[in-house]
Order: sequence, then C-alpha cells, then structure tokens
Amino acid sequence: MRALFLVIDLALELYIWIVIAAAIFSWLVAFHVVNTRNQVVAMIGEFLYRITEPALRPIRNLLPNLGGIDISPVILFLIIIFIRYVIALYILPNVF
Repeated sequence: MRALFLVIDLALELYIWIVIAAAIFSWLVAFHVVNTRNQVVAMIGEFLYRITEPALRPIRNLLPNLGGIDISPVILFLIIIFIRYVIALYILPNVF
C-alpha cells in the first residue's frame, strides 16, 4: 500500500514539471521564440496541451476573467502540493 502512495506522489511531482513545461512552451509560442509550423514543435505543443488541459480547464472555468493573465497553473500547483502533503502527513507519516 505504501508503494502505491509513493508512486502516486511521484506521478504528482512529474505532473507539476509537465505543467511547468507547458507554461514555458506557451510563453515561447506567444513571444514567437519557437515556430509552431515546425512539426516537432507542433507535436510537443499538442502533447503538452492534451496532458495539461483536462486538469486546467475546470480551474479556468471557475476563475474570473483576468484579462490576458492565466493563473490556473498556479492554482493547480497549490492543489497538487496540498494533495502531496495530505499523502505525506496523514497516509504515509513514517516515510517522509
């Protein structure tokens, strides 16, 4: 059982890094640093979008319109960190 929660914790940590990569990629596209007409760049962008959008879309629907600022990744980070702390403190207190 402990190994399962450690795998879940690792998956949550990996997902945080994927969300960070998606945010950085979106900035690079917005500032025209990378060209999405390149097939490799387009595939990376599509992968990051498909992986992160199911978690970010409900948060974006709940947040008010802030102009061009998207703080949904920050809210998602806080939620994931909260889940990791709950796992670490209450489910696996002797591991961490």
